[in-house]
Amino acid sequence: MSFTKKAKKIIFDISKKNKAFRVVSRGARDILYRAKMTADDPFGKIDDKLVYFQTFSGRGYSDSPKAMYEYMMKAPEYKDFRFVWSFKEPEKFRFLENDRTTLVKFRTKADNVALRTAKYWITNYRMLNHQYPRKGQIYVQCWHGTPLKRLGYDLESSDNVMNSGQEIRSKYKSDAKKFSYIISPSPFTTEKFASAWNLVKTHQTHKIIEEGYPRNDRLINTTPEERTELRKQLGVENKKVILYAPTWRDNQHTSGEGYTYKTEVDFDKLREALGDEYVILFRAHYLVANSFDFDKYAGFVEDVSSYSDINELYIAADILVTDYSSVFFDYANLRKPVIFYMYDLEQYANELRGFYFSLDELPGPIVRDEDALIAEVRACDTWQPDQKYEEFCAKYNPKDDGNASARVLKRIIVTE
Repeated sequence: MSFTKKAKKIIFDISKKNKAFRVVSRGARDILYRAKMTADDPFGKIDDKLVYFQTFSGRGYSDSPKAMYEYMMKAPEYKDFRFVWSFKEPEKFRFLENDRTTLVKFRTKADNVALRTAKYWITNYRMLNHQYPRKGQIYVQCWHGTPLKRLGYDLESSDNVMNSGQEIRSKYKSDAKKFSYIISPSPFTTEKFASAWNLVKTHQTHKIIEEGYPRNDRLINTTPEERTELRKQLGVENKKVILYAPTWRDNQHTSGEGYTYKTEVDFDKLREALGDEYVILFRAHYLVANSFDFDKYAGFVEDVSSYSDINELYIAADILVTDYSSVFFDYANLRKPVIFYMYDLEQYANELRGFYFSLDELPGPIVRDEDALIAEVRACDTWQPDQKYEEFCAKYNPKDDGNASARVLKRIIVTE
C-alpha cells in the first residue's frame, strides 16, 4: 500500500470514529480546495454559450446530463452553444470530442477554469463542497432517480457510517443554496425533493422543475432495432436477460476505498436452475468501490458495473431484479417485469434508510430467498403489466413521455 493510501486510510478510520475531527478536516480541505480554484489565474468572464456537464462526479457519460447534451447537439436553437464534459478518465470518452465539445479531467485546473467560466452547470450528483457557482451562473441539479429510500432531511436514522444526521442535513442545506434548479419527474418526487432539501422552510420550492426526467427520453423513444443491436453488442442476443441492480448499504464502508458491497445471492443455485436459458447482467451501484470476480460463473453472470449508460442495459434486459435502488422507477417506463430481492428488508427499513411509501405499491413481487426468486423469474414467461403496474407508472412517471429534455432546457436556457 502506498504512503498516500495509508494516509487516507488513517484519516478515514479517525473520521469514522470522531465527528469533531471529521468536521474540522473536511472544513480545512474545502478551504484549501476553494483557495486552489482561485489561485491559478483570475476569474474569466462568464461565457453565456458554454455548458459544463458532469455525471456521478466524473465517473461516466450517462443519465440526464447526457440526454440534455445530445438534445442540445441536435437542436437548431442551441447551435451556437459549446460544451465541456468533465471525466475522471477522459481518455475513455474521446469519441465525444468535436468542434463544439471539449473534455477535461475532473478536479484539474482545466476543470476549475471550465466551472468558473461556463454559464450553465448540468450534473446529476452533488458538486464538491468547495465548488460554488458565481453570480450569474446557473447550476442545474438533475439528481439521479425517483427516491424510494429517504434522503437528506427526511432520514430517520441519525447517522450512517461516514456522516452524522447533522452532517447530512448540512450537506443538503449547502446543496440547496448552490443549485438554481433541481429536476423532478412527478408530483410525488417534487414533494419529496422539497422535503429532503428543506426547500419549503427555506422558501426555495421555485427551484424545482417538474417536467420529467430527460434521461428517460431514451427509454420512451427506443426502437426494436436498437434493442436488437444492444443485445448483440452485449453478447446476449440468444438468452433471456436478467439485469440485477442492487443498491449500496450505508453501513458497508472500507477505509481508504469507499462503500463496498457483498453479493448475497447464491449464484450456484441460480445457475443450476436458470443457466441454460438466462444470463445475469450484474450492475453494482455507482458508489460501490469494490470490484467483482464472476469468472466462476462465466457465461451466466457478467459484471456490467463499469458500463457507462444503464439505460442501454434496461433496454437490453427482459427482467429487472433489484432491492431498494431507484432503478425500477425508470425501468417501469419499458413495461417489463420487476422483481424485488429484499433479503435484508427489516434491517434496511428500520436501521439504515426507511422508505417514502408503502412497499405494497411496488410494481412487482418482493422475494426473500433464491427459491422464491427463481419461481418469480419463471413466472415472467407469461407476464403482462397489470392495472397496479399502470397505476404505478401514472403516479411516478407521468411526465416521462420522451420530450423531457426539450421542456427542461426551455425552462433553464433563454436562447432568444
